[in-house]
Amino acid sequence: MATNPIDRKYTVEEYLGIEENSDIRYEFIDGEIYAMSGGTDKHVDIISNISGALWQALRDKDCRHRVSEMRVKIDEKTYFYPDVTVTCGESKFEDDNHTMLLNPTIVIEVTSKSSQTFDKGLKAELYRSLDSVQAYLVIDQHRVFAQLSVRQGNGWFLREFNQITQAVPLNVINVDLPLSDVYLDVEFDS
Repeated sequence: MATNPIDRKYTVEEYLGIEENSDIRYEFIDGEIYAMSGGTDKHVDIISNISGALWQALRDKDCRHRVSEMRVKIDEKTYFYPDVTVTCGESKFEDDNHTMLLNPTIVIEVTSKSSQTFDKGLKAELYRSLDSVQAYLVIDQHRVFAQLSVRQGNGWFLREFNQITQAVPLNVINVDLPLSDVYLDVEFDS
């Protein structure tokens, strides 16, 4: 989840230089740099639960998952840090240090109240603009709710899940992701 931008326009080179010399991660959209804020315990628990489920499900497949330390390059002026990515086949990177992934197959974001509109709006549109992305999954950290966008031909099919007994079908990797696993040990405010 990104906070307000630093107040001026930056070049991609300036952004990458700031990133290289900082302990803080930043997302970059059209010259604006957004500092990534820390996650809540729910946010972190959900990412950990998804990571554990995917690790188990992908062990014998030609796919690998990565958590939020992996930057994804959307285009020449947009870079994000998704909460989780899955890449099938060979991972392609923009740089020799392998810090900028170019070809995620699945992108997963865990929303906060402040990022929900952005994650389901412009960010979703930008992720879906990548030819490699076959599914985009948004998970709500404040209630049992998942929104899955799946590429179908030239368009996208949207499904929503709101029952703890449901599983999100990640058909592109032949994995069902149970919401009971996603929300394991996550306590919601009443």
